[in-house]
Amino acid sequence: MKNKWKIGFLILLGINLLSAIIIISLIMFPSADKEISKWKAPVGDHVTFNVKSNKSDLNKLINHYLKQEAADSPIAYRVLLGDEVELYGTLPFFSEQLNMKLTFEPEALNNGDLVLKQKTMSIGSLNLPISYVLTIINENYKLPKGVHIKPNDKLVYVNMQQLKLKSDIKIKANKFDLKKDDISFSLLVPVK
Repeated sequence: MKNKWKIGFLILLGINLLSAIIIISLIMFPSADKEISKWKAPVGDHVTFNVKSNKSDLNKLINHYLKQEAADSPIAYRVLLGDEVELYGTLPFFSEQLNMKLTFEPEALNNGDLVLKQKTMSIGSLNLPISYVLTIINENYKLPKGVHIKPNDKLVYVNMQQLKLKSDIKIKANKFDLKKDDISFSLLVPVK
């Protein structure tokens, strides 16, 4: 009877050792599954996040940004998004300050920039050429980096990726349809 217990104990010990060896070998050797090696880290310097917005929120953001960027500008102005982009401000004319309102039709370009094409203009009761007024605005208003006025083309070009945002985040305009309140951007967040 003692031999049966010894043989049973040795068999059980052998099974335990064999199981331990198999488990250790499975843990130590690399997996034959290639799924893990197919995963790749994001390529590039930025990660893209798509953002959908509306006119109300964008009005707040634009005017907050303008207040910061043009804080030391001698002339105050603000932007309002309605069915068009509206720019309100004052314009120096001799010793007077004239109220002005300019409206623009926005267009998002394929490269993510934004073009604002001049539609209407009202400056007091004066009838001035649009290119002249845009030249005066360009010379007297402090515009954020990336905003370029092209008086001869009667447009404002907004290089979205040159706009200075916190943490070096870049922005691209995807859609800018104010009439449908369909506004979307891509935020490019640096990862390097």
